[in-house]
Amino acid sequence: MARVVVLLGGLSPERPVSLSSGGGCAAALRRLGHEVIEIDPQSPTWIADLAAARADKVFNALHGEWGEDGRTQGVLEYLKLPYTHSGVLASAVAMDKDKSKAVFAQAGLPLAKGKLMHRLDAAKAHPMPAPYVVKPNAQGSSVGVFIVREGANRPPEQLLDPDWTFGEEVLVEEFIDGKELTVAVMHDRGALAVTEIFITSQGDWYDFDAKYSEGGSRHVVPADIPASVTEQLMRAAEAAHHALGCRGVSRADFRYDPKRDVIALLEVNTQPGMTPTSLVPEQAAHVGMSYDDLVSWILEDASCQR
Repeated sequence: MARVVVLLGGLSPERPVSLSSGGGCAAALRRLGHEVIEIDPQSPTWIADLAAARADKVFNALHGEWGEDGRTQGVLEYLKLPYTHSGVLASAVAMDKDKSKAVFAQAGLPLAKGKLMHRLDAAKAHPMPAPYVVKPNAQGSSVGVFIVREGANRPPEQLLDPDWTFGEEVLVEEFIDGKELTVAVMHDRGALAVTEIFITSQGDWYDFDAKYSEGGSRHVVPADIPASVTEQLMRAAEAAHHALGCRGVSRADFRYDPKRDVIALLEVNTQPGMTPTSLVPEQAAHVGMSYDDLVSWILEDASCQR
């Protein structure tokens, strides 16, 4: 059995999600017989604590900035500690939505039309015909995301908020009406399944509350879509995983408009949530892998990429 540090919490707006993900993974690792030390990088001494822990491996359960954007991965590389999920470059590129879209375009993957803008420029006037989506260029878990519907008088006024904390660059993309779909990819196994997400909260799209509040969404796996679309989505998720240079588990999010038969890859999450309502554990269970087995596989896959 190994001595494992679980990184959880952190500094990003996704801290509550990371605490839930990390707590679940730490509990699973203990059930599997590993010695587990939990470290929260919110502490200013976290790097010293990490070095002092003398861990065999690090299970990175952080989300968002300073978690899955390559910076923490760089610290782990410097300390020569094997860690879970993707390395520095893949993590950094995947976290930058505009740069990852350039990689996906080069790989020939289906994308929504969009452009990168300063948030204040995006707030001056509609940057494209509604409906469209405005999202921070380097955040996850749908924080700071707005859908501008047809008939809206102007862009979201929140973009002008002086207390805006989600970065100055926003990605503006056409809104693809239809189904919310996601595909988990295990590096040596490939795509697991396609899940369709139905919103059951008061909102009308897959926002932070729908993702993480109990009863906020309903997941159907496998998704009730044509077999040809399922195949296309699973192959696209695998292609995106490898185009970015990911390892471990990733999750690709898509929109699918059945009326127009249009698929759009939205993003790839290099450290998907592992909370009780998360999508990857559900897909693993669908193919016969328990939560503990999934956590064990992720840990076994840990490495340094120096």
